[in-house]
Amino acid sequence: MRIGLVCPYSLTLPGGVQGQVLGLAHALRARGHDVRVLGPCDGPPPDAGVTPLGDSLPTAANGSMAPIAPDPSAQLRTIRALRDERFDIVNLHEPLAPGVTQTALLFKSQPLVGTFHAAGESAGYRWLNPIVRWLAGKLDLRCAVSADAREMARAAVGGDYELLFNGVDLRAYEGDPVPPAEAPTVLFLGRHEPRKGLAVLLEAMGELPSEVRLWVAGDGPETEELRRRVAGDVRIEWLGRLSEQEKVRRLRAATVFCAPSLRGESFGVVLLEAMAARTAVVATSLPGYANVARADLDALLVEPGDASALAAALRRVLQNPPLRRDLIESGTERAASFSMAQLAQRYEGLYEQVLRRR
Repeated sequence: MRIGLVCPYSLTLPGGVQGQVLGLAHALRARGHDVRVLGPCDGPPPDAGVTPLGDSLPTAANGSMAPIAPDPSAQLRTIRALRDERFDIVNLHEPLAPGVTQTALLFKSQPLVGTFHAAGESAGYRWLNPIVRWLAGKLDLRCAVSADAREMARAAVGGDYELLFNGVDLRAYEGDPVPPAEAPTVLFLGRHEPRKGLAVLLEAMGELPSEVRLWVAGDGPETEELRRRVAGDVRIEWLGRLSEQEKVRRLRAATVFCAPSLRGESFGVVLLEAMAARTAVVATSLPGYANVARADLDALLVEPGDASALAAALRRVLQNPPLRRDLIESGTERAASFSMAQLAQRYEGLYEQVLRRR
């Protein structure tokens, strides 16, 4: 099949949806399909299989900032690319996001599959409900990456959804062992914004032993304020944005990966990445994370926003090697069950189903 994958968010910026789209494209190509990814790019495309649709514009969405491309030039490039590429089928990720995926719906010329990622609430869905319901009706098949994402989409636009959990590319975490960090080290990966809970983790660091180190990757609107708040703590290293290779290396080198998010997590793919890297996980007990990590088997889960409970869980894992080993072994098996290769096989079957119906 000739498959088009359309992402509304900038493919040159880190993000869960972007990572899933690029990973799915690689896995589908490995299965022999001709796949092209279309999306905004703020700089050179991340690989040769990407058609850039223009620069992005950060836009508030779901408690975060979404790098979408709503400008007319990006929409014209989208229409032209979909016309010229002559795909057999097109998979729109976040199909109702403003910008290029909505344009692909509006000017539909091929069978369309929509994958819904977001969970929580969307003001845009509420304000523009008749319009988004009409647009959603153009989809030949709807998928959701979690039960929360499915419920959000159902509440907003109705319809039936195939549940397809996100995947992780296990090959990225293979290879020679990575030397562990010199001291017991906790790793945080994510955008520095309130819903990600970094402030809670920084508070929890005050209750951890002096030998424990913290790597903070990423950046965001809270970065400068949070850095000032803990300026005297030499145990904390601010890494900034990481390349994909450096992210994998840090995940494999850390003692514990911590995801202290407070809300708005549809699916914990970053937990899967930590498990695939053979690193123990401590996270909050959000439904999106519970999709991935079974409490006390694959990870220790605590109530969101409770710094003391988070510190206690981190201490347990850092100071108890047998517990850490058990979490790693269980997590490694859990990650294998969410492989990107298996996800690509499921999408392939759904694409064929849509084409048969057409």
